[in-house]
Amino acid sequence: MSRQIKTGAAFLLKLVVVCLFIAPFYIAVVYALKSPEETIATGLALPTQIHWENFTEAIEVSNFWIATKNSLIVTVCSVVILMVICSMAAYVIARNQKSKVYQSLYYIFLAAILLPFQVVMLPLYVQLKEFGLMNSRIGLILTVCGFQLAYNVFVYVGFVKSISPEIEEAAFIDGAGKFKTFWLIVFPLMKPIISSTLILNALAVWNDFQIALIIAQTPEVRTIPLTQFFFFGQYSIRLNMAFAAFVLAMVPIIILYFIMQKYIIGGVMAGAVKG
Repeated sequence: MSRQIKTGAAFLLKLVVVCLFIAPFYIAVVYALKSPEETIATGLALPTQIHWENFTEAIEVSNFWIATKNSLIVTVCSVVILMVICSMAAYVIARNQKSKVYQSLYYIFLAAILLPFQVVMLPLYVQLKEFGLMNSRIGLILTVCGFQLAYNVFVYVGFVKSISPEIEEAAFIDGAGKFKTFWLIVFPLMKPIISSTLILNALAVWNDFQIALIIAQTPEVRTIPLTQFFFFGQYSIRLNMAFAAFVLAMVPIIILYFIMQKYIIGGVMAGAVKG
């Protein structure tokens, strides 16, 4: 009887957790398919009539396709830059861990993880304006990469330390330099951590709001999270169209997540535990 009670309690707890995670998606989809009048009248109940026009109107009002293009460009470029730079930096730090210089660099990266965005928001704005990078995709990409850099290096270093240096010795004996050895031997072995950081970086960049709010102030460079502003005015709120745009924005990143979800936990734990 005691075992049955524990099993039932564990099942109920899991059910509650699942409902908590599913609830935001349910609310978004239900509101996106309702009219404003039905939303007020029925709340979270399923829609009696599906209003697909919410999606078409949301696309037209918010310049959704321009924002999607900007988000795709920023996300893809940021993910690639972080993958290349952080993996190479982590390899050098991990293989020179006895050097005080590289140890200091590693601890600087660790300290940067704790740095909140609000601390550097004002000087960041001033510097980007001086260099002419405000309201540009390049400025947004560089800033996003800067804030993701520390965490990625930390995770990559932990994973590279788990790769035996003896694997690289054969390449050195054959005359390969460090650059060639990294790309031909070490980088392919980093597939688990690369896959997990790829999806995590894509999620962070795609959903970023704070950095984009400061840098992307013109319609030409706005990303998807900023399009939600179009539906919340001073005297009116177009809630159903806002949720319709939100549902559309979720689709690409959810597809990417389901494709690569099996790599996330394994890759991150492999890097974090051994780091």
